[in-house]
Amino acid sequence: MIKLLAPLVLFFIFTVSWSQENADSTKSKLEAAATISVNSNGIAYIPAFSLDKPAIIGTFSLIKGRFSYDPQLSYGLDLKPWIIDNWFHYKIVDRPRFEFKAGALISAFFSEYEAEDEMILQAQKYLAVEFIGKYKFSPQGSLSFTYLHDRGQDPGTLIGHFFNLQADRSDISLGKKGLLSARLQLFYLNYTGSNDGLFVAGNISASIRNIPFAVFFQAIQALHSNITPFPEFKWNVGLSYTL
Repeated sequence: MIKLLAPLVLFFIFTVSWSQENADSTKSKLEAAATISVNSNGIAYIPAFSLDKPAIIGTFSLIKGRFSYDPQLSYGLDLKPWIIDNWFHYKIVDRPRFEFKAGALISAFFSEYEAEDEMILQAQKYLAVEFIGKYKFSPQGSLSFTYLHDRGQDPGTLIGHFFNLQADRSDISLGKKGLLSARLQLFYLNYTGSNDGLFVAGNISASIRNIPFAVFFQAIQALHSNITPFPEFKWNVGLSYTL
């Protein structure tokens, strides 16, 4: 029954969004956005998991009314795939101060292993559902809570829960042209195989007005975990380009 959860949520999102878009087709238009980044250490959507080497990450969005398709493509600098995420989101509540949306994920996680003197790239499939509530204090500041249930579909994959409390602040002025954005996360994950822990993460991004490039720094520290060995402090720096 649990294995059917992600496909059912995905079907619900498509059904509700299709009916909503047909009713409001004259009121909304298709919007697109993309951000490409190169960083010193790939860090996943769940920040506790990382590639432990430089990565290229592309985040894209196609938005039509309340519905959005938000894929994320993550590769090593050698262009070998790391994670391919296909996110489908639907905003159930969309108000100026508060929004609540549901999402479904179809994902592939790639890892290498050696067999008969050659390296094999293996893809493992994951399905997930998530729910996100966000309260906007202002156009530049918000507080959000995310719950995600992640379920591997292949032998040896993980099953677990992810809880995330996140504060965001954007467009902080630095002089006449500089801009600063900051994010602080407190998250807890509980996965099979003794992969549990409470973590804190932060992200700071700096840019110049009307220029699509930004430099960023990200860091993650475990506060409590039963993962062995205890997760070490992780960080990265990178450059992003927003279309």
